[in-house]
Amino acid sequence: MKVIIPLLAVALAAISPSTNRIRKASLLHYGPTPISARASVPDSAKRNLTIDDYFRIKAVTDPQISPDGKWVAYVVTTASLKDDKNDDRVWMISSDSGEAIPLTADDESSSHPRWSPDGKYLAFLSARDGGKKQIWLLNRQGGEAEQLTRTIQDVDDFVWSPTGDRLVLVLQDPTPDETVAAKYKGEQDDDDKPKPKPRPWVIDRLHFKEDEIGYLDRRRMHLYVFSIADRKLTQITSSDYDDTAAAWSPDGRSIAFVSNRSAHPDRNFNDEIWVVAAGNTNEGKDLVRITTNPGTDGAPAWSPDGKWIAFTSQFDPKLFQYATFQLGIAPATGGEEKVLTLALDRNVSSPLFSRDGKSIYFIADDDGTQNLLSVPVSGGQITRPIGGRLMLDAYSVSANGSIAAQIGATDRPDEVYILPANGALRRLTITNDALMSQIQLASVDYVHFKSKDGTTIAGYIVKPPDYQPGHRYPTILQPHGGPVWAYYAEFNFQPQLYAASGYVVLLPNPRGSSGYGQNFCKAIYADWGDKDYQDDMAMVDYAVAQGIADPEKLGVGGHSYGAISTNFIIAQTTRFKAAISDAGEFLYITNWGHDQYVREWEIELGLPWENRALWEKLSPFNRVTKIATPTLIVGGDADANVPVINGEQMYESLKWLGVPTLLVVYPGEYHEFRRPSFIKDRWERNLAWFNHYVKGEGPAIPPSPPAIAPE
Repeated sequence: MKVIIPLLAVALAAISPSTNRIRKASLLHYGPTPISARASVPDSAKRNLTIDDYFRIKAVTDPQISPDGKWVAYVVTTASLKDDKNDDRVWMISSDSGEAIPLTADDESSSHPRWSPDGKYLAFLSARDGGKKQIWLLNRQGGEAEQLTRTIQDVDDFVWSPTGDRLVLVLQDPTPDETVAAKYKGEQDDDDKPKPKPRPWVIDRLHFKEDEIGYLDRRRMHLYVFSIADRKLTQITSSDYDDTAAAWSPDGRSIAFVSNRSAHPDRNFNDEIWVVAAGNTNEGKDLVRITTNPGTDGAPAWSPDGKWIAFTSQFDPKLFQYATFQLGIAPATGGEEKVLTLALDRNVSSPLFSRDGKSIYFIADDDGTQNLLSVPVSGGQITRPIGGRLMLDAYSVSANGSIAAQIGATDRPDEVYILPANGALRRLTITNDALMSQIQLASVDYVHFKSKDGTTIAGYIVKPPDYQPGHRYPTILQPHGGPVWAYYAEFNFQPQLYAASGYVVLLPNPRGSSGYGQNFCKAIYADWGDKDYQDDMAMVDYAVAQGIADPEKLGVGGHSYGAISTNFIIAQTTRFKAAISDAGEFLYITNWGHDQYVREWEIELGLPWENRALWEKLSPFNRVTKIATPTLIVGGDADANVPVINGEQMYESLKWLGVPTLLVVYPGEYHEFRRPSFIKDRWERNLAWFNHYVKGEGPAIPPSPPAIAPE
């Protein structure tokens, strides 16, 4: 049973929409978090952003601070147009600042760096020489990396034991081909080895498909303990369940993990926290169940004394993605669960205990930002060790209390920052500074406005670098994905690209968005295209009323739920001159049994043969004769999240009705595109489509590049 701990002697946070400031009676108090700025470069020496800059900007992620707080390892990802691939590389930098040091080669993609407890070694994941993704070990003082594991399948995740003598690995059961290949490993004559043959997919699960995976069988994710001394691997969980998010107890005797072990896990989202003995030889049949909430629990983290486990938790299983993730704690032996953030009413993630065990850090999704917050383990006043209009995506904590964090802002791609135990936040890495100093970026304003029914809505307005007040600009409304997601105070390349091309870009956070409370989020439950449509239109009306947007030159386009929003927007209004629907849904009944959302559809809309009227009411297909907007439709042919059949049906319908339209399908791409050349092609087509129909400039379809680029 859950027990709610009230936040002591404080009122619910009240954020003023007009000033975006936290009132004195708030639960949240900002700490001093100054962020160093880049060196100033004269605007006359700068240029506008281009598509090719996307492939020059490096993504900085996964900061991991060493136990002594002296070093931070992190990952830098580069998208190469020349090689048409993405590469990850592990770097390290001193927490006292200085030159960043590459730890892995740029031709050997490596990720997930994790320090040994004594700080002498750094383990990471890498698939080298065409092999499986394995754990490699690197001495911090130098030398070649040593391969630790040699599993027949990829290593999906790993965590060091507190004593540094073991690792817990997350491995998926091997495929038949992997098992056969392992049997013949080491044979000298490759011609004698059996070659993999195509196999039929044999499906017997309710939830049988996932994007980027394909059809799902009964191969499951389980936990294994790996002994570094003798390279011995011992399986400690088993059965027809997936086990993930492993976390060691401080004494190294137990491991907490997340698993849905309900009677019908494909029918619900009832992930729970469990504990298994690290020395279990019964393959995890002797487990301790820590949480009993019927909703989703995750992200277990142990207290330093081993008595408590912190976790994230959603209360209402019927709301699934619309429900707020709260921060909870429970005894490590199981028992009464306590919730620490109920009054906060914001999604929390990534909990970690402070080193003294008196408080718990977590990331909070709040008002178009993500900040690092902290709450006492007994409940009480919530503070913000790292706060402000910024985007904090990840962090780690050293033994001395220093925090390394991945932080970005609207005018700066993510970099690594450090917050010393007794100091101010400062930036460590300058990965993209040289490039960004050459570019005159668009300005980004966070604004509030009223929707049709009086509800206050927020969003970001991105203005061209040469924006002049009093001049109206062609404007693109870009609804976000999700629907439970938001636009944040982070560097967002696509609207920056549109702005560099002379557009104002509107990024609304309508009802359904996270960061504004559960009631705001669930307002569109089973009612897509109603309140969120009104909120999106309200931002357009606001931009027009402010003299920013040209009402005669409007475009709309988005990806995923942003494309779904686009579809129901153009089915309700003709005020937009052009639309782009990128991986959107059109005739919802088509997705039943074809996409990966069997559970979500049933929970939110009901079974289609029982509640067909609601399915049809919400589908833009049934208002297709209202669509007159020229529409570019985009999709990946391997997308199981929003299958391209939606785009095909929309294209065929608009084509039949005589609406200007174009369908572009990218081979081998999932919901999120990976191939750099396809990403470039998509942006070139987007700009051409908007330029032609919104601005009246150039052809709607850019010339296709040659199939083989010249040497």
